[in-house]
Amino acid sequence: MLGLAENLTMRAFAQGIRTLPMRFDIITIFPEFFSGPLDWGVMRRSRAASIIQTEIHDLRDWTRDRHNTVDDRPFGGGEGMVLKPEPLFEAVESVLGPAGAEERTSTAVILLSASGKAFRQARAAALSRLNRIILLCGRYEGVDERVAEHLVDHELSVGDFVMSGGELGAAIIMDAVTRLLPGALGNEDSTRNESFHTADAEHAGTVESAAGLVSDANQPVTPPYAAKIAWPAGTRSPAETSRGILDFPHFTRPQVFREWEVPPVLLSGDHQQIRRWRRCAALAKTLRNRPDLLSDVPLTREDAAFLTELATETGEEKQSA
Repeated sequence: MLGLAENLTMRAFAQGIRTLPMRFDIITIFPEFFSGPLDWGVMRRSRAASIIQTEIHDLRDWTRDRHNTVDDRPFGGGEGMVLKPEPLFEAVESVLGPAGAEERTSTAVILLSASGKAFRQARAAALSRLNRIILLCGRYEGVDERVAEHLVDHELSVGDFVMSGGELGAAIIMDAVTRLLPGALGNEDSTRNESFHTADAEHAGTVESAAGLVSDANQPVTPPYAAKIAWPAGTRSPAETSRGILDFPHFTRPQVFREWEVPPVLLSGDHQQIRRWRRCAALAKTLRNRPDLLSDVPLTREDAAFLTELATETGEEKQSA
């Protein structure tokens, strides 16, 4: 007589969709954290049935100093520490191994970050069609921006709040994706008769590359932004005292990592220019990842002009592509 694990595995394979388990790789400085979320309910049963495979990696295994240092002070000053790029790049490249083009296409590398795009059900459905997901758990004040720009496929946020690290977010993504896999639930119709399910979400995984899983579900904000209330230049507006937008990008040592350099303004010591660069960079990241947040944010005239110019340039780039 077949046990629960064998029954679930046979049911999943009978769907004709997946012949290998979905693999999750989690890179974290707290590997022990996942001994809880992975050992209960759907996650435990799916692991036992080989519907999913989970591997937990300690980021400190890819450090090179005696103290296993993974963080450093931010360039440009400010509070907190920033995760360094070297151990994260080396960890992902080591975990990926010599992946071929086809394997890489069916893999997504995701950075958990409050500054990322919103993780929604449609994105969970798209991810469920892949073979492998690598989750990077951010910590401290943030992660060196070169990781988001040059290493990961997606920077995702699980909600409009800030947590101490990305471990809980990684557990949420794993659970949301796993329950969409064939055989993970006792009744396959369960995922079709629940909140947020749409036919589009069900078929959202037909993708050509891991970098294009699903279009952003956020409502776009269209220029001109000058139509919004603008505070006079040189005065402190609510936009400066309570930003309401995504955090600015963080950079830490080394100053040059591979061929990617820290923005020179952050090395200048000019605090006024650093503040302005950070404001513009935060606005640019918000426009890219969460344009919906700009709907309720008061802007200075400089902010409005910058966003309008940036949105115009982005639109021209998309048309030329």
